[in-house]
Amino acid sequence: MTELERARRDIDEIDRAMAELFCRRMIASRSIAEYKKEHGLAVYDPAREAAVIEKASGRVTDQLLREYYVSFLGDLMKTSKAYQTRLMEGMRVAFSGTLGAFAHIAATRLFPAATAVPYKDFAAAYAAVEKGECDAVVLPVENSYNGEVGQVTDLMFSGSLYVNRVVEFAIDQDLLVCEGASLADIKTVVSHPQALGQCAEYIRAKGFATEEYGNTALAAKYVAEKGDRSVAAIASAEAAHLFGLTVLERNINTDRGNTTRFAVMTRAENILHGKEGNELCSLVLFTVKHEAGALAKALDIVGLHGYNMRVLRSRPVKDKKWSYYFYAEIEGDIRTTAGEDMLRMLGRFCDRLKPIGTYTKGEKDI
Repeated sequence: MTELERARRDIDEIDRAMAELFCRRMIASRSIAEYKKEHGLAVYDPAREAAVIEKASGRVTDQLLREYYVSFLGDLMKTSKAYQTRLMEGMRVAFSGTLGAFAHIAATRLFPAATAVPYKDFAAAYAAVEKGECDAVVLPVENSYNGEVGQVTDLMFSGSLYVNRVVEFAIDQDLLVCEGASLADIKTVVSHPQALGQCAEYIRAKGFATEEYGNTALAAKYVAEKGDRSVAAIASAEAAHLFGLTVLERNINTDRGNTTRFAVMTRAENILHGKEGNELCSLVLFTVKHEAGALAKALDIVGLHGYNMRVLRSRPVKDKKWSYYFYAEIEGDIRTTAGEDMLRMLGRFCDRLKPIGTYTKGEKDI
């Protein structure tokens, strides 16, 4: 046997072993895809991928071979992501509104392989996941200019879903009109109350009347169907394309850094591992007992355990007059020994205490 034949025989044996290892790796990838689908997580996790490559590169001591091994591993992970994407094609993601709504845009960017399913309002989209009609729901929780989306916060308090991701999306509101309409023609603008609030200065400056609609994209559809040049919609450029409208003016929102945070919610809670506490945020909803100083004592407990409260808001309890619950966004992971101890102590001063998820802080749409 020549040296060439021996080398080829060795490669054949190695390839057989690699084929078995490849199958084992892809089976593990399938389990990861199932977990991500259940918890509403993205296929691509850049931080995890970078950590894997950094760790793996140290296994090859030959500097020249290390370069090729990192390239090989990158290709292997690309294959793994493609496989996970295919497995997640059957995923159904609920959102509120219709095609072209900002929630629809967010849902399709977060889950490009999934089927985005529209529902008439926030409550219906949320309930679709609770009932098992969909695997995850994408809902807006806060806008940088117009504040919280109270209806969604109330669903978090009353419902059973967990928040596993919160992602920031830049929102550009555009003025959409029927073909041939000019700025001088417009008398009324139609849109969702949040969008009208985000564009309030522009609307006042133009002297337009306003009409609220349940969704920005539905407002665009309404304007297209009405065919009245005196009526315009405030919505996305995607909605203009879908319904055959013209974008008359772009970025009419007051805040040029207009950003909406969308939450991904599922029936299962994602317990994060391997991330530093300062990379994470946790959401806790609670009501305090009707005792003097109960709220102040509850807040002190959070600080005493080394946690910083990033956001604290109150909302009225719908079925209890003059009672309020609190929405707290806490920096750090509460699914730790310190966090569990904090929750246990908080329970002494809270009638109801509801942790609803931990997620990566500051995740942005790319």
